[in-house]
Amino acid sequence: MSKNKLQKLELTWIGKGDEPKLEPRILIENPEYSYGDPTTDNILIHGDNLLGLKALEQDFAGKVKCIYIDPPYNTGNAFEHYDDGIEHSLWLNLIYNRLSILKNLLSKDGCIFIQLDDNELDYCKIICDELFGRDNLINRIAIDVRAPSAFSTVNPGVFKASEYLLFYAKDKSNFQEVSARVIREPDYAYSLWLQNPSDDFQDWKFENVLNAYRRNNNDRESTHPRKSLDNYNKFIVSNSARIARLASISDTGAGQQVIELKKQSQSNRDKIFKLERKAGLDDVYVLNGQQLIFYKKNVIEIDGEQQASKLLTNIWSDIAWEGIANEGGVVFKRSKKPERLIKRILELTTKEGDLILDSFLGSGTTAAVAHKMNRKYIGIELGEHAKTHCYPRLKAVIDGEQGGISKTVNWQGGGGFKFYTLAPSLLKQDKFGNWVISQEYNPDMLAAAMAKQEGFNYLPNEDKFWKQGNSSENDFIFTTTQFLTVETLDSIHDDMQEGESILICCKAFQKECKSKYPNITLKKIPQMLLDRCEFGKDDYSLNIVNLPTEEAANLDSEEENVIDNESVQEIRDNKETVNQGTLFE
Repeated sequence: MSKNKLQKLELTWIGKGDEPKLEPRILIENPEYSYGDPTTDNILIHGDNLLGLKALEQDFAGKVKCIYIDPPYNTGNAFEHYDDGIEHSLWLNLIYNRLSILKNLLSKDGCIFIQLDDNELDYCKIICDELFGRDNLINRIAIDVRAPSAFSTVNPGVFKASEYLLFYAKDKSNFQEVSARVIREPDYAYSLWLQNPSDDFQDWKFENVLNAYRRNNNDRESTHPRKSLDNYNKFIVSNSARIARLASISDTGAGQQVIELKKQSQSNRDKIFKLERKAGLDDVYVLNGQQLIFYKKNVIEIDGEQQASKLLTNIWSDIAWEGIANEGGVVFKRSKKPERLIKRILELTTKEGDLILDSFLGSGTTAAVAHKMNRKYIGIELGEHAKTHCYPRLKAVIDGEQGGISKTVNWQGGGGFKFYTLAPSLLKQDKFGNWVISQEYNPDMLAAAMAKQEGFNYLPNEDKFWKQGNSSENDFIFTTTQFLTVETLDSIHDDMQEGESILICCKAFQKECKSKYPNITLKKIPQMLLDRCEFGKDDYSLNIVNLPTEEAANLDSEEENVIDNESVQEIRDNKETVNQGTLFE
């Protein structure tokens, strides 16, 4: 191998480097499944999610603040709405192609969460390092998703209770991390009760908090231990400004001023010293060489109530996964995510009005939570449950559904969403194998599709028929299925203003039209599109693996799943060859 050839560390697999040339489809609204406010920006797309992402790329590149995806885990445990048994290389292709577009959709301060189990976690981490950059990893979060009680006792070994979130920023230098706190059991190490909080700090007196609790609690003789503990916990939380503890002061970790205060305090027993700090920082109190810390710094409002709290770590074990079957009013076996999980993600990374995207929408949890939290959202779902699950769930949210996080965020209903499907492929092969414009396209659809193909915004001008879209203030596009004559070309040119230019896409034109005007470019359709992308392909879901039946899954077979009809190599080699001859040459 040449010493001069540059090499890099990367994960490779069958099919890498042979990424598909995706057709940028237009989106067609289905009013039957749109609901609520007709001016909404919320979007639900029913269709292949790779084609759906490509359809979004032109209009939404750089605009999405947070992406959450829950792709198939490649576990071999297929469930009703997905083929979850994809061979490693196929799975890596699936995730790589989608993450490449998802990265483009993220805003410069955006981030992505990818939920996986340990089957493909480490492979996906390497792919994310390649696409996003290793330095842009924010965290790897472990989530406690199941309890051992659900585990079959006949299976030995360590029970797998966790799944994981890979959390990346598009650009860490632009991403603003926030600290967060979560509910915890009260900390009983805070055992000092301040008797006289209104007095000067030098005159403060303390006693054991239990004595104060007994004086203030009429139920101290209760025979119900649980009730007594609950009352005590409420007492210390509601009085957190008067409850404190003493903590050692490190001679190496503390600031110089605090260390000096510690030395003074050690020489003046039972006297309280105070260090005032700038706005935003708590004052420091020192007693007998130890720091006096008040409990109020650990009590904050969570879900509308004052709660004992602790800093959020990268181990999330406080979100309940049991009892979520009825969330949203839809059944989605083995795959539904708690609304509280998505709520936490959005609280950490977004604010009201930000755009959220989930391209594996599943039962619609991400969209439902984003809606309740006043975020804008885009959801993409391939299966029919876009209609049977996502649509009714979001409709119920708009009507004021009170499950999940609704009460926590005081959700009262409102808003809306638009339901879209992907347009059919622009080109199809006729019976002779020639590529022709699909008969499913009417003139408006064709004009919109050509604008998207050429990178123009489709914005038809009511006064100028030839201004169907623009890429800048003075650059326009016009698509027609008619034969373009010199007379038509001249009339368009005469109607143009100085400095304007136009791209005209048509099936055929008079030879005298070619290069007649320097500010008018002519292209033939469909010839201009051939070889540009994969036309006629509607499904990139890779659902081609023979999954074991329930009966076969119980057998101790060492046979691997077999790819139906095509080997991986055949998948690579079986590329459509475009017949260059068309009906319009």
